[in-house]
Amino acid sequence: MTARPISETIASLMPRAKTELTELVAFQSVADPAQFPRSECEAAADWVGDALRAEDFQDVALLDTPDGTRSVYGFLPGPAGAPTVLLYAHYDVQPPLDESAWLSPPFELTERDGRWFGRGAADCKGGFIMHLLALRALKAHGGVPVSVKVIAEGSEEQGTGGLEQYAEAHPELLTADTIVIGDTGNFRVGLPTVTATLRGMTMLRVTLDTLEGNLHSGQFGGAAPDALAAMIQLLASLRAEDGTTTVDGLAADADWDGLQYPEADFRKDAKVLDGVGLIGTGTVADRIWARPAVTVIGIDCPPVVGATPSLQASARAQISLRVPPGQDAAAATELLTAHLKAHAPWGARVSVEQVGQGQPFRADTSSPAYTSMAQAMEAAYPGEKMQTSGMGGSIPLCNTLAALYPEAEILLIGLSEPEAQIHAVNESVSPEELERLSLAEALFLRNYADSKRA
Repeated sequence: MTARPISETIASLMPRAKTELTELVAFQSVADPAQFPRSECEAAADWVGDALRAEDFQDVALLDTPDGTRSVYGFLPGPAGAPTVLLYAHYDVQPPLDESAWLSPPFELTERDGRWFGRGAADCKGGFIMHLLALRALKAHGGVPVSVKVIAEGSEEQGTGGLEQYAEAHPELLTADTIVIGDTGNFRVGLPTVTATLRGMTMLRVTLDTLEGNLHSGQFGGAAPDALAAMIQLLASLRAEDGTTTVDGLAADADWDGLQYPEADFRKDAKVLDGVGLIGTGTVADRIWARPAVTVIGIDCPPVVGATPSLQASARAQISLRVPPGQDAAAATELLTAHLKAHAPWGARVSVEQVGQGQPFRADTSSPAYTSMAQAMEAAYPGEKMQTSGMGGSIPLCNTLAALYPEAEILLIGLSEPEAQIHAVNESVSPEELERLSLAEALFLRNYADSKRA
């Protein structure tokens, strides 16, 4: 046991954390075998399992989940009678998109301008390293005062629900008094934040067919229905002229009454080009935390290079719909499906396939665990009080855990602040945020144990 402050211990562990994050980022663990070899995810899962074993976790297991991926589980017993805390992160990542747009290779952690760049550095491989740092620091200061379960998911970014289905089939596995989801982020670097709400998500693939085969655009254009043009018109029906999401029957007018997001800050964070307006109405917080948002995330069409003067017989698009708290993702899926079928022009044949779905989430911020976290964050960020915000993204597991363990308190923290640019090129993590949030998590576990003994 060391007499120095726990903050100094965590600071001394940062070089090791950088080395480990470098190793973990190097795995191209995109949970889609159509894009990257399955072996990359399997190797990342093995790495996570080995890291838990090295920290004396018991019952470490690679769980084969129903979607064909693996989640990694481990248990670290605490003192007799201590509460149990579940720590969550995911090791799968988004694809790197246009690798040529990265200033350094996406799967090589690279330090630049005081940040560490690499796919998954913040979302959410860094979250797993954060958990390790907090636990190591506590071990150096008398031991971990709670029992700890760790679960590292292998397909969160795909939204295929493997871990949710596994947890529902094995409800005893992840039981805990409190759950810390390490997959969100501070509202801004240096401003400690817990996330109170998450939008849910539904993802659909829509295919339009209009012709038996492609046709010469000069011979048939002007009368023959072009599937690509039909798709463009259909996708346009999902937004009003001001950019507001317009899915038939889906409410899109809720207000956010918490922490606000100044428009100038949002424009800077989102890197909106000068002269280009934002879409939608209401405050920025209304639009990104309290209302649905539709996005066309992919479309199959001929590339410009090599294009021929042809009418397209078939077109396909993938659509993501973010569903705010207070709305049901399954009902939103039905409304979006009905909308797509109703608005296809010219009698185009429509088929819709559901790819993924997750319910929105709202945390109980009045719970005792939040008091412990507020105290911890204020100690880790001197002069700052913990803030509560929403998050436009989805973590489908949250609702599964809330349903399975209704008495458990769920907190959401993490490294994905705006500068991290998660899901975009040049994703990065702030090492200072990693250090401070690891300290906050360590202090939280200590505070929480004390509160349960009181």
